[in-house]
Amino acid sequence: MSRRFAAIFLAAAAALCASLLSGAEAGAAVVTTSTPAGATGGQVPSSAALSPGQIDSVSCSSAGDCVAGGYYNDNSADQHAFLMTERNGVWGMPQGVRGLARLGGSSSAIASVSCSSPGNCSAVGDNSSGDSAFVVDERHGIWGSAERVHGLAALTGSEGAGLLSLSCTSAGNCAAYGTYDQVTTLEQGLIYELAFVVSEKHGRWGTARAVPGLAALNKTVGGMAAILSLSCGSAGNCSAGGFYGSFKGSGLAFIVTEKHGTWGRAEQVPGLSRLGKGGDGGADVNSVSCGSAGDCSAGGGYDNASGSGEGFVINEKDGTWRRAEQVPGLARLNTGGGAGVDSLSCASAGNCSAVGSYSVGSLIYGFVVTEKHGTWGRAEPVPGLARLNTGGDAYFSSLSCASAGNCSAVGSYYNGHGTQAFVVSQKHGTWRRAEPVPGLASLNTGGYAYVSSLSCASAGNCSAGGYYTVGYTTYGFVVTEKHGTWNAARVVE
Repeated sequence: MSRRFAAIFLAAAAALCASLLSGAEAGAAVVTTSTPAGATGGQVPSSAALSPGQIDSVSCSSAGDCVAGGYYNDNSADQHAFLMTERNGVWGMPQGVRGLARLGGSSSAIASVSCSSPGNCSAVGDNSSGDSAFVVDERHGIWGSAERVHGLAALTGSEGAGLLSLSCTSAGNCAAYGTYDQVTTLEQGLIYELAFVVSEKHGRWGTARAVPGLAALNKTVGGMAAILSLSCGSAGNCSAGGFYGSFKGSGLAFIVTEKHGTWGRAEQVPGLSRLGKGGDGGADVNSVSCGSAGDCSAGGGYDNASGSGEGFVINEKDGTWRRAEQVPGLARLNTGGGAGVDSLSCASAGNCSAVGSYSVGSLIYGFVVTEKHGTWGRAEPVPGLARLNTGGDAYFSSLSCASAGNCSAVGSYYNGHGTQAFVVSQKHGTWRRAEPVPGLASLNTGGYAYVSSLSCASAGNCSAGGYYTVGYTTYGFVVTEKHGTWNAARVVE
């Protein structure tokens, strides 16, 4: 298994592990401290039998104005979705999501949030009943009620569905993606996950639909298909990417584009087969970012002819995707044959940064690479990460660029004793030294910390969230960068 597919399954296993850990040990009180203006949905209860769970997504629309979402656990180990708001640099209390009880199900979680301006955000998530995907919108600082995603029941063979992420360009104009389960006669009747998209226009969510053209690509392989990333340059103009394939074989990478509100047909990533040079075709798009409508970039990984994993980037210009190219300079770092782009962010068309990992022997390290005026530079090791990553196992989870050459990224590393989280920032085109998330190591006595999401509203002003462990219990945290300095992590309470 290549480094790329190992990373996908590792992320999935980490999420599952966190879910199991969260309900395994009680004893964490949820103590609220302040109430954000306009918050609705009900205060998360304070009880010695509740655990905050984890933060899964953060989005910032301006410096000090962000929203985070995730779930907490009750004493029956059921998960409950919550949202929390930062206003003027102060995080408020976690709030339950209004309307979920009407949808049914005993468990729920927020998977992703996206804010287009302060007080105007949307969130997507899942609950444990039937067509489990839901959406919820905030307008002028007031969160509405959760509503089901229409159309999921009509997807052929649908057995269940979940939303994974969304992107909003203005209030009431968003796009989201997820997966739905389909029972097939292939592979002895196993249930496979397939991808769907759904869009919101002028505050009204449309009907979910399978990704156009993806079934035609996937029929020659059979099995699963998933979008791994989506980004919108303007309302109704978005791009997404992921992979399709079989559990028995390697995946193939695809991209799909929405133009003027209509999703086109999924296509294989142009030029990627040329880079593979006759390999088994294993590839995936891990991250997509759009600097403007029709001008996006994407990155991921592929297997070359010898089966080694390599990283690639690809640019879209004026609505046309160009040919994929190997990340410049990455091959000289990747002597262990396992590399790929984990996250990519574009501040404007042709001005992006990407982060990922590469291997030296059995050890895994991080790299950074920057695109300037449409040309990608050379990949370089993350400054300072090697001194932290003494156990040789480092991955990025999120990257956000507020302006060209001004970005921040977060990830995890293994120091030989446990998994810790790090942050690293780029200023005026130069990457600084990676540092542990301030204050998190002392909290993370269980030895597993993970930063799920990061969002930067302006250069040097970002927020991130994730979870850490104490014994077998996970706790959510948020951490904020202000004027280029990261403050200490704060427990969600």
